[in-house]
Amino acid sequence: MTASTQVTASREEVAAIPRGKAATGPGRRRGSRLEHNPWTPWVFLAPYLVLFGVFVVLPALLGLWISLHSWDYTLPLKPFVGLENYISLFTPDSINYTDFWASMRATAIFTIFSVPLLLAIPLAVALMMNQKFPGRNFFRAVYFAPYVLGVAVIGVLWRYLLDSNIGLVNYYLGLIGLPDDTAWTTSTPAAWVALIGVTVWWTLGFNAVIYLAALQDIPGELYEAARVDGANAWQQFWNVTIPGLRPILMFVTLITLIASANMFGQSYLMTQGGPSRETRTAIYQITETGLRNFQMGDAAAMSYVLTLFLMVLSVVVFWLFRERKA
Repeated sequence: MTASTQVTASREEVAAIPRGKAATGPGRRRGSRLEHNPWTPWVFLAPYLVLFGVFVVLPALLGLWISLHSWDYTLPLKPFVGLENYISLFTPDSINYTDFWASMRATAIFTIFSVPLLLAIPLAVALMMNQKFPGRNFFRAVYFAPYVLGVAVIGVLWRYLLDSNIGLVNYYLGLIGLPDDTAWTTSTPAAWVALIGVTVWWTLGFNAVIYLAALQDIPGELYEAARVDGANAWQQFWNVTIPGLRPILMFVTLITLIASANMFGQSYLMTQGGPSRETRTAIYQITETGLRNFQMGDAAAMSYVLTLFLMVLSVVVFWLFRERKA
């Protein structure tokens, strides 16, 4: 039998093999079963799904259940009250109405003034850090370094630095001829300036790193084409950089809104919610209601009302950053 005859016979034998058995050789059998097993993706997702279910879904459902009860964890009976805890938050003569909406107002003030700064300043820092100059990596580390510190360290540190009697901030302000008796933590609007300023200083490095990574993914050819068309630096920024950062801008806006609306540690450690209750944010009020006053049902209802507001804000952000047809 010639070589050509053998090749022809081999081809005929292969063609005669059913397609379903073509990949059942010793080297393909195990991989084929894994490839066609519909449970394979779920096996890899299982660890995340278990953690997500235990630490996110179950606590959320439990919180919703608690919000429907008069839940005092120091008492054996926790009677079901339905929507009464929610209704009390919208009833002006209820015990929780004034304090809760005052805390929501404080949260709104902090969010409105901190979010624009935490969007613009980190972007400016990222644009600067994206340039080539000596010591660039050192300055990147300097800007990001405060973010690795915990809120307890930041709060206690700045509480002493901003102290009206012994704080270094007032001392150095006096040295340059500015007022040196500002009560940064016990008067408004100085307390808001302190809280917002410290938060921006502390967290801008995180947003800057995200911006920097996104800037490095924008193709340089787009800037070259813009320069060829005669675009100046501002036109390049507005027509190339901003469109290239659109998905990242939406992400940073969302996480910054959520983080600002959940601000607690800075207020608790630096101003103790004062003066009076001016800087007592929603999370501060929820914590005090649930853990100090033992009114867990009311606290859970407050948290879900805050969550509803954050969901509405998230929808607004998605709408603002949606892709628009030309």
